[in-house]
Amino acid sequence: MTQTAPEGQAFDGDPNGAESELDQLRNQLQTAKEDQIRLLAEMDNQRKRAAREAEQARKFAGERLLGDILPVLDSLEAGLAQASADPSKLRPGMELTLKVLQKAVENNGMQTINPVGEAFNAELHQAMAMLPTSQHEAGTVVNVMQKGYTLNGRLLRPAMVTVAEPLPPPEDA
Repeated sequence: MTQTAPEGQAFDGDPNGAESELDQLRNQLQTAKEDQIRLLAEMDNQRKRAAREAEQARKFAGERLLGDILPVLDSLEAGLAQASADPSKLRPGMELTLKVLQKAVENNGMQTINPVGEAFNAELHQAMAMLPTSQHEAGTVVNVMQKGYTLNGRLLRPAMVTVAEPLPPPEDA
């Protein structure tokens, strides 16, 4: 009489064959468990490594910018040291320092918004006043009270501007 073994295999009644097959299955199960433990440990290590790298990136995100700004600090300190000797030389030094600072922030992705003569854009400009005029087209920026800035295309601060509006019609007397 033939009995059916698991998985549809014929069982010939030999207990040693069933025992060896059971041992094989136990070994496969043990190997699978060990593989799973290794995979879980590897995933945990990757998660920890990613967290460490993210923390390092956050911690040193400003390193490039600060490295570019160090010459500005040096220039300001040197200018202050010389200002007491001859204040008339302070302005050219400040202008040069400003150029160095502007170059540093531009190298780090910051752009200036200075929209004089451009059409008003509510996404980049904040209207602080309206100026009735016939010299400029309505909706044109005629004055910038404070420049705006973007960082890699994202608005940091809108430009504060005065916008032209049409002159009111003359009153009939």
